[in-house]
Amino acid sequence: MRVAVLGCGNVGSALVSLLLRDRDGIAERSGVRLELVGVAVADAARARPEVPAELLSGDAKALATTDDVDVVVELIGGVDTARELVEAALGAGKAVVTGNKALVAAHGAALARMAADAGVDLLYEAAVAGAIPIIRPLRESLAGERVRRVMGIVNGTTNFILTTMAEEGVGYDQALAEAQRLGLAERDPTADVAGHDAAAKAAILAGLAFRCDVVDADVYREGITDLPAVDVAFARRLGYVVKLLAVAERSPDGALSVRVHPALVPASHPLAAVRGAFNAVFVEGEASGELMLYGRGAGGLPTASAVLGDVIDAAHNVLSGTAAPAPARSPARLQPIEDVTGAFYLSLEVKDRPGVLAAVAAVFGDHQVSIRSMEQQGLGEEARLVFLTHRAREGDVRATLAVLEALSAVDHVGAVLRVVGDEERP
Repeated sequence: MRVAVLGCGNVGSALVSLLLRDRDGIAERSGVRLELVGVAVADAARARPEVPAELLSGDAKALATTDDVDVVVELIGGVDTARELVEAALGAGKAVVTGNKALVAAHGAALARMAADAGVDLLYEAAVAGAIPIIRPLRESLAGERVRRVMGIVNGTTNFILTTMAEEGVGYDQALAEAQRLGLAERDPTADVAGHDAAAKAAILAGLAFRCDVVDADVYREGITDLPAVDVAFARRLGYVVKLLAVAERSPDGALSVRVHPALVPASHPLAAVRGAFNAVFVEGEASGELMLYGRGAGGLPTASAVLGDVIDAAHNVLSGTAAPAPARSPARLQPIEDVTGAFYLSLEVKDRPGVLAAVAAVFGDHQVSIRSMEQQGLGEEARLVFLTHRAREGDVRATLAVLEALSAVDHVGAVLRVVGDEERP
């Protein structure tokens, strides 16, 4: 089976190396021989040690549509140009494999319909969580499962930063600098630390788990840039670990909530043990119970491994004249973030004087937010109050905070974090 690769960056070059170095081993293990026939790059005149010069092409569209190709692999990144190339390949009847999360999150539904009309594959295992196989299990292994919730750590950069803050007691800026020094964070880390990368992956996971059309713009998003180190440390003291989570779940009335935000996870929960730059996805199903897939969520070779698996699947399907299952999807009925319910962690800095705690507690009660526990920490003439709530509606919690911020006894409202993993079910 003849394969064309569009893009030769970190993942593309790793895939090319696998295809060239281990061709016989791949054929022996998979039962299909993959022949690399071309690699599209921006500058075909520039030598690349990992790619024979005769395979380089400066015309990605021509390579993606030529009769000499059976499977096209898109690894150039971005959205607009990638979309044009994928559409051209599908229109020419080629199976397409991509690791482009931004493309799949924005246009995956339309591209999937185009692939189905052409009777070919559109596969994207590498678009979420690198080497971790999560797309195929959601699409196939759990096809008959009624999924309750999918949540995961799907960005290695933020997980490394939060792990460093928790275990070394440093602030966000210092942890980010360490991630950049190790090459785990970009010079401009906005896509990671503001939650954009995780939001794209959350949209993809939600669409597969709940069989509906979800795009990245549908995802409620909060990042970690304003997370105080003191609250990370206090959460740990209370038996929790702070993680940036991608969450997709159905509400009791059937609406879908898809969101990305930092959250407190009980130290006993499997996701709490996911340290450093590793990723994990946790699936809760009615019949299957709880499942977790864990591994390296980024990096050239791990991600190329996921791409290669899709290429082999696509090649087998081309040979047999079939395509991977493409379950029908319906429009998503999204739940406003204000209507999402859950438990919360809140910290306040208040004047340490009689009557303050009673006044603060009254505000919680006035807005139907029930306090599960409270701790007070002395700060000289001030005090830090840390609350854990019972399950509450997010809109009610926000209304509570608005009133608390206006109280003369409250000097500062600190972190407001959701709690997942041990909250009561509705």
